[in-house]
Amino acid sequence: MFKKSNIAYMLVIVCLVFSCSPSKDVVYFQDANQFETLVEDNSFTSKFKVDDLVSIHISTLDAEASAPFNLFRGAEEGGISAEQVNYLVDKNGEIDFPVIGKVKIEGLSPSETKELLREKLSDYLKDPIINIRIRNFTVTVMGAVNRPGTYPVNGEKISIMEALGLAGDITIKGRRDNVMVLRDFDGAKVYNRINLNSKEALKSPVYYLTQNDVVYVEPNKSGKTQSNLDQRASIAVSILSVLITSTVVLLTRN
Repeated sequence: MFKKSNIAYMLVIVCLVFSCSPSKDVVYFQDANQFETLVEDNSFTSKFKVDDLVSIHISTLDAEASAPFNLFRGAEEGGISAEQVNYLVDKNGEIDFPVIGKVKIEGLSPSETKELLREKLSDYLKDPIINIRIRNFTVTVMGAVNRPGTYPVNGEKISIMEALGLAGDITIKGRRDNVMVLRDFDGAKVYNRINLNSKEALKSPVYYLTQNDVVYVEPNKSGKTQSNLDQRASIAVSILSVLITSTVVLLTRN
């Protein structure tokens, strides 16, 4: 007859064995070889979308000449204020720019937008310096991560790995081989999945995220309800039931 302490140890060991995920399920880029150089051929460029808030600042050597092309909230004398007005990309994909009027920037990258504005400003300004930035660039990370939430992005792009880093990484109960990215594209919702266990993830069109992307990490089998457990987990439950029953019997006999 087993001692009570031995049975307790067996219960703990069985729980640990069946609760842990295999290493192949939790290792990122596991097919990358030692010292292998992963050549990134993902030609990602962020594009403006409807409802984006865009900061645009025009400057020249002649500050007085460029002043009419910059909008400021509560402008003080001379047209200078601490807070510059952001441009909203309307439902037609356009912004209403001072002096030159409507400019369609939906689908353009910041560099493409700079060239378009430079062309339109050529009749008014000489060699303008144009600074453009997306002000509402956020990504949302949900599901089996340590800190789900919506995170602001400083810059023009962020990789899915960086976004997961902001969310505290995927938990042990999250699937790394089937992460879903929900993206707005031309007025429609587009779903795409990426396998972060493989180095091929670097080539995925969703490895780099765009503004307002939603990343959803699906729970693995150990994270789902008992009705969805596979045969291995069912065996574990059966073993645990037998051990618990045996323990109760031994305890009640003493």
